[in-house]
Amino acid sequence: MPAADTGASAIIRAGASTPSFAPSFAPSFAPPKLSPGGAGYRRALYALFAAGLATFALLYSTQALLPAISSGLSLTPAQASLTVSAATAALAVALLPMSALSEKYGRTAVMTASVFSAAALALVIPFAPDLTTLVVLRALQGIALAGLPATAMAYLAEEVDPKAVASAIGLYVAGNSIGGMLSRIVTGAVAQYAGWRAALLAVGVLSLACAVAFRLLVPPARHFRPGPVNPAALWRTVTGHLGNPLLRRLYVIGLLFMAVFGAVYTVLAYRLAAEPFALSQSAIGLIFLVYLVGTAASAGSGVLLARIGRRGALYVGVALVTTGLLLTLSGSLVMILAGLVLITGGFFTGHAIASGAVSRTATTGRAQASALYLTAYYAGASLGGTVGASAYHSAGWSGTVALALAAVVGVACVTLYGTRQAMAAARAA
Repeated sequence: MPAADTGASAIIRAGASTPSFAPSFAPSFAPPKLSPGGAGYRRALYALFAAGLATFALLYSTQALLPAISSGLSLTPAQASLTVSAATAALAVALLPMSALSEKYGRTAVMTASVFSAAALALVIPFAPDLTTLVVLRALQGIALAGLPATAMAYLAEEVDPKAVASAIGLYVAGNSIGGMLSRIVTGAVAQYAGWRAALLAVGVLSLACAVAFRLLVPPARHFRPGPVNPAALWRTVTGHLGNPLLRRLYVIGLLFMAVFGAVYTVLAYRLAAEPFALSQSAIGLIFLVYLVGTAASAGSGVLLARIGRRGALYVGVALVTTGLLLTLSGSLVMILAGLVLITGGFFTGHAIASGAVSRTATTGRAQASALYLTAYYAGASLGGTVGASAYHSAGWSGTVALALAAVVGVACVTLYGTRQAMAAARAA
């Protein structure tokens, strides 16, 4: 892999470019980019934090409730897991079309429509009478949610000072982790006393409040240049990104990391609800406080990147996740919680590093580059959740862990290959 600052330099060059009809002195009058310490920068971070919180709260709103949904609708773990996988799979499919729409209609317009439509669906989903209706509504919600992750990183890359992009993306991902945590805690607490349908409704109300906060806070895009939706041009952009070896590796890393995370957290509630733990729904929800580790890991990923580089940070993520998976094989609840802390910290470290590297590497079509990464990422979530639940149904928790370890080994192999490629290029130079 090339040096970490290569992508940042490319963004500086791309951000400084001007239309062909602009006079040569135009850049000096271009509006300044958002930088740390400024009010606009803080508003952008708060807005995207709220939007990221809503996205993850809605996307995984049924995950902690899977045992209750299984009981209420008489479903197996694999069937109930479809309420999670349908949303993530639909989101993955819709990412590229949404990113293309953002090139024409603007990042903020697409993000606003996305978060409000997803929140509106969240107010309808609790009244689904059966599994089929619930899965269809969740798939529609996944499509609605796609507009925000498809454009958020491109918005930050365009509007934020290049030196602060990595930190800004880290804080956006931190909002994702907070959303995932709050969703599970709120649903667990409400479901304990009012049932899983009321729990889903509570998440819908929370997400609607986040949508309003996003719309009020987000600064207008001052560096976005709209263009027509051109399928041929979109295809060329996508194939160009897929032809970049570094981007391909980052996409595979995102898919595999998320497959691990999806498998572990989809099955976790079933394991903790069963003997010998037999935890209540509210207690299971509180277990997800470990998401705070993900918040810290995401926000601190920029520091880790500066100290040991992209590949070094990815190796750290691999080591943390592997150690955590092995710890969860213990029959001790304390050891399981320690394992979850390591898995969560390692996953969010790897995700923040990989997603930030995609935004810095792509010099053109940043929205599409980020959308391809997230397509792989959420495809991994869907695959990991469904296959992980099936493995648990067939072989118990050890089957889920074996599946997750295989994915982590894949991340390590891809990263090692990138390291060897970089060493070979250095020797040749």
